[in-house]
Order: sequence, then C-alpha cells, then structure tokens
Amino acid sequence: MFRFPYLESPFKLLMLKSLLIVFCLSSCIPSICAQDFKPYEQRIPKTEITFKMVPIPAGTFTIGSPYSETGRDQDEGPQRKVEISAFWMGVHEVTFSEWDAFFKNMEVPQTKAIEVDAVSRPTAQYIDLTWGMGRDGKQPTNSMSQTAAIMYCKWLYTQTGIFYRLPTEAEWEYACRAGTTTAYSFGNDPAALAAYGYFKDNSGGKFHKVSQLKPNPWGLYDMEGNLSEWTLDQYDAQAYEKLPNKSKNPLTPPGSKYPRVVRGGAYTEAATESRCANRISSLTDWNRRDPQIPKSRWWMTDGMTVGFRLVRPFEQPSKEEIAKFFNAYLK
Repeated sequence: MFRFPYLESPFKLLMLKSLLIVFCLSSCIPSICAQDFKPYEQRIPKTEITFKMVPIPAGTFTIGSPYSETGRDQDEGPQRKVEISAFWMGVHEVTFSEWDAFFKNMEVPQTKAIEVDAVSRPTAQYIDLTWGMGRDGKQPTNSMSQTAAIMYCKWLYTQTGIFYRLPTEAEWEYACRAGTTTAYSFGNDPAALAAYGYFKDNSGGKFHKVSQLKPNPWGLYDMEGNLSEWTLDQYDAQAYEKLPNKSKNPLTPPGSKYPRVVRGGAYTEAATESRCANRISSLTDWNRRDPQIPKSRWWMTDGMTVGFRLVRPFEQPSKEEIAKFFNAYLK
C-alpha cells in the first residue's frame, strides 16, 4: 500500500486522493505484463516526430547519500530504503522538436478523441529564453515552469491516449543510479563526468543536443548534467527524516507553488551538483527578470538551466483518474 508518511494538512489529504493513482496504478503482475515491458518509440500523431522510452524495472534502492560522499548536502539524508514500481522513462530530455509540436498544434482548433479538461497553450516567449544557445530540434527544451511541463504531458495524453507525466523525485534518483550505489552512475570520480554529462568544465557555458555523450547503465542520456529536470515533488529539506524506511513510491505532495524539486545538475554547475542524490529547490528568483504582472506561469526568465523528462506508469490509469491528476497539478 502506498503511503504518504508526512501529510500535514487538509490540502495534502486532498492531494492524496488525486496523486495516489500515479503510483498504485503503476504496478503490474510481471507474469501478465512482462512481455509488453520493453523499449519503444512513440510518434507524436500528425507529425514525423518521435521519442524513445526505455523500461525501468521495479526494485528497491537506497535514496540519498552517505555522510562521506564528496559534495553532499544535509538534505540528502538520512538515507532510506525505498521500493519503486516499474515505469518507462524518456531516453533523453524533451527536445524543442517535441515541444514545438505541442506549441504549433495548439494554434489551431482541435477535435479531441479523449475527453479531458481543456489543454491550455502557453503564451509565446516575449524574448528568446534559450539566450542564444539555440533551438535546434535536438536541443533540450528549457526555461519552462513545472506547470508548462505538466501541460505538455496533458497535451501528449490527448494526442496519444497514453498517460505521460513527470517523474517523482524517488523515481528520478532510482533511474539515475541505474542499479549503482556510487555518487554517479559511473562511479565516484567527478572527473569522469565529462564522458556522460555537460557541466561547468566541459559545456562551454551552454546546453547541448541530447544523447551526445555516454548513457547510464539503463540507457538514459544526460541524467547527470546538461539541464536540470523537474519532478512532481514539493521540496522539503527534511523529507527523508519524515520518510519511513522501506516506503513504496514516496512522494512529497505539493502544497504551494514554491519550492518544488529539480534534479540532475546543469551545464553551469560543478560536477558534484550532478551527483545522483543531489537535490535542487526551485526558486522564485528563476522569474526575477520577468517584467510581466503577474509573472508568467509558463516561462522562467532566469531558469534557463531547467528542462524536463517524461515517464509513463507501467499500468495506464483510468480517464477519470488521469483527469484528477492533471486538475490537481494544473489548478
């Protein structure tokens, strides 16, 4: 049974009803489903654009970092054993070609085969929020808020009939580690990061096309470096202190817009920021230079290092449950 070990308010109890579906329905009896649990390529309907998803097997891992780990922050402990259900994850971060399919598709009226609350089209960027780093189709899309990322997931559901979402913080770290127990998926030596991810020392001060370097053991590219990635969790520096050992599919439900958890280091940061256990808190300063009143709910003028990656639960929730999930996060 999935448990929220630290629900503290009626709002969080309400979130429980909406978010429980994300995890309880992501499990499946292996003997029935294993034959379908394999890598696949998803085409976005009415386009030639595709993206690849790889299976992430169910398992147990230790979330957080040991006191001895170089670069460790206090919010990475205490370490806990965590059980994770199986899911698929995007081989790389969502790219501009994928994002632009959403943006352009929303320019014309849509006939939706799937009944779900309306999908909102993000406003156009008033300036180039790549800051000159490029919008090549294989560049990872950046500078969008968590709201924009989840709206993309909602749109993708209306187009494909498949429920995609952001990963939880625990799912993200589990996939980043890919069965390893070291600081990085490739070991403990930060000097080796240059072969796997873009960070301050090898990025040239900009993000790069996806999948250019080595993947981790589970075939995921750019988990360590390039862009940081949104997760579903509210940031809580004491989250692991409140988390019982051997929890299944833990999530810190969102109770406010800020702060939320971002993972994965970035092209502007030191190698130690790309450690699998490193936790990043979203900041209001990421919209500091936005001149709009109120500030955009879609774009972050000073969040140019942030992108996102898709996951898909092993088992598809019902339409009603999916609607509840999107309504909870996009209200």
